[in-house]
Amino acid sequence: MDVFEAMATRRSVRGFLPDPVPRAAIVSILEIAARAPSGSNVQPWKVRVTEGDEKARLSAALHAAHDAGTVTPRDYQYYPRHWREPYLSRRRKVGWDLYALAGVAKGDHAAGHAQRARNFDFFGAPVGLVFTIDRDLEQGSWLDYGMFLQSVMLAARGFGLDTCPQAAFCDHHDVLRAHLGIPAEEAVVCGMALGRADPGEPANRLATERAPLSDFVRFGPEA
Repeated sequence: MDVFEAMATRRSVRGFLPDPVPRAAIVSILEIAARAPSGSNVQPWKVRVTEGDEKARLSAALHAAHDAGTVTPRDYQYYPRHWREPYLSRRRKVGWDLYALAGVAKGDHAAGHAQRARNFDFFGAPVGLVFTIDRDLEQGSWLDYGMFLQSVMLAARGFGLDTCPQAAFCDHHDVLRAHLGIPAEEAVVCGMALGRADPGEPANRLATERAPLSDFVRFGPEA
């Protein structure tokens, strides 16, 4: 798979097969992704890999926190504090498109709660990744981190694997810290599911839209 195909076929998968991912593949993906650029070669990324019984225990603790409604303030603000167009419409569309495929009706709070809870099983993926960054690093290192995350997802496609980057874990980073030994001086960036997509999962039929270039590209001094 060349880089163009990897970029075109990368998507957020929300249902995985239980097939194990060889440790050698995980290592190769992370080694390749670590070639991502970073200012002054700082390389701000840190990764915890969780599998098997450890992942099951972590998921059980995350589910308990989710069901109890306990949310820990996130280490950073991901979304805008005040939504506006065109971002609000884009967010609403992808949310309702996903819920329609997952069979979650508008106003069905129990079904919505259950769908969100699937995050904490890493959507059934055999491998969970948790990404952290030292708190004293600045905005430039966070930009670098985004390139590393994209590199992980593209490298996974090279192995015929799929991923789902997950900000939901940030609401329960205290649980992650307790189970994965994450120190207080590290901020939790996100989690990520890694494995093979389940072709029978309805949510995996989600096709997100992209704005045309005319919406965000200007050549030269065009008005």
